[in-house]
Amino acid sequence: MSGIIDEIPVDPASARVYAEGWQSWSPAAWYPVGATGPTPDEEWQHLMRFRPGRSVAESGLQAEGLLVVEPGPGALARLYGATDLTDVPTLHAELVDERLLVRSTGPVEARTGPDGPTALAAYGDGLGGRPSAPPRVWCSWYRYFEQVTAVDVEENLAAFDQHALPVDVVQVDDGWSAGLGEGLVDAEQFGSLPALVDRIRATGRRAGLWLAPFLVGTQTTLAREHPDWLVGPAGRNWGQDLAGLDLTQPGVRDLLAAHVRRLVALGIDYLKLDFLYAGALGGVAPYRSGLELVREAAGPDVFLVGCGAPLLPSVGLVDAMRVSPDTFHEGGEDGSTGLRGLVSMTSRAWQQGRLWVNDPDCVVARPSYSQREQWAAAARRYGGLRSFSDRVGELDEWGLRTIRSLLEDGGSAAPLPREDLA
Repeated sequence: MSGIIDEIPVDPASARVYAEGWQSWSPAAWYPVGATGPTPDEEWQHLMRFRPGRSVAESGLQAEGLLVVEPGPGALARLYGATDLTDVPTLHAELVDERLLVRSTGPVEARTGPDGPTALAAYGDGLGGRPSAPPRVWCSWYRYFEQVTAVDVEENLAAFDQHALPVDVVQVDDGWSAGLGEGLVDAEQFGSLPALVDRIRATGRRAGLWLAPFLVGTQTTLAREHPDWLVGPAGRNWGQDLAGLDLTQPGVRDLLAAHVRRLVALGIDYLKLDFLYAGALGGVAPYRSGLELVREAAGPDVFLVGCGAPLLPSVGLVDAMRVSPDTFHEGGEDGSTGLRGLVSMTSRAWQQGRLWVNDPDCVVARPSYSQREQWAAAARRYGGLRSFSDRVGELDEWGLRTIRSLLEDGGSAAPLPREDLA
C-alpha cells in the first residue's frame, strides 16, 4: 500500500468507516473503526467479488476509490474519493492506538461534511451520474435460470394482463444464448428470440435482454480462434474458466458494437449488462472506453443496467446499477442463505438518484422463498428500480398483492430521503 495521506484522531468506541467495494458484488459497508474487512477465501472469489490484481489487506479496512471516516462525537466526517473515473486508487484505513492511518495508491479528493451520509451525497452529486426514470421489470432469472424458454416467457406475458400486473419491460436473462463466445446465437432449447421480441412488443411492452459483453469462456469458439483478444482470468462459470476481453483490440470493439446494434435492431431497448468486471482486467481506462462503446452502439433511448460492474468507472454510462450481490444462486431458492445483498444495498443507498438508479435485484415473492417479506420491504425502501422474478402462476394472494403494489409504485430516479441513508 502507498503512503499515508491522513492521520485522524478517532474515538475507538464510536468512530466508523465507510469502505466502498470495487464492483456491484463487492462488499460495501460501514464498519467499526477497528474492524478488518472481508477477504476472499479462494482465488475465484478474488477475481469475481473483489478487485482483480489488487491484494486484499489482512488487517484494517480496504476501499476502492472511496472511503469515509466518522471520527466520533463533535468531529467532522472526512471523505477521500477518486477524482478521475479512469484512475481509481485503492485506499486503506487502519487503527493504530487512537489514530486512524489512511493510505492511498493514487490521488484522491479530500473533503469534510457534518456526517458520513451527507459527505457521500455531496460527493455523488458532483460525479455526473445518469439516473433516468426506470421502467417496471419482470426478469426470468430467479425462476427459470439457464433453462428459460420462449414458451416460459410467453406464459408469464399472458399472466401479467390476467392479474393486472403493470409490467413495462419483459427481460429475458441468461439462458437465451450460448453467449458472446458463440456469436450470441439463440440456444436451441430457448426458441426464437426475434419472434419472442415481436410477441412482447405486440402487447405494448418493451423487450429486455441479459448480456455479458466483456467476457467469454476459455473453451468457446471465439477464445480458440482469437486468443490474442483475451486478457486475464475472470473466474469460472458455465462449466469453464472465464477470460476478459481486451477492449483495446479493434476486432473486439467492432464485434461488440455489431452485436449490440443487432440486438437493438430487433427491438430490444433494455439491456442488463452482466459480469462487467471482466472488462477492467486490462485496465480501468479500457473498461470505461468499452462501456462508452456499448452506450454509443445502443443509443440514448436504450435503458442500460450495469451488474457485476466496477462502480466508479461506470458513472455516467449506465441508467441503473446493481448495488448488491445476487439475491440467491441456484440451489438457494428457499432463502435459507438469508438476505445476501442487504448490507451492500443499504450502504449504497446514497448512490440512488445521484450516480444512477439503484437496482437492489429482483424481488422474489413466491411462497417457497422464506425471505420474501423482508426482501420485498428492503428492495422497495432502498431501491429505485422495481423488478420481480417469479412465475406468476406460482404466486399466492400475498405475492400477487405485493408485486402489484411494488410495480404500481413505479420506482424512482430521485435520491432517497436522508433518513434512509446508512
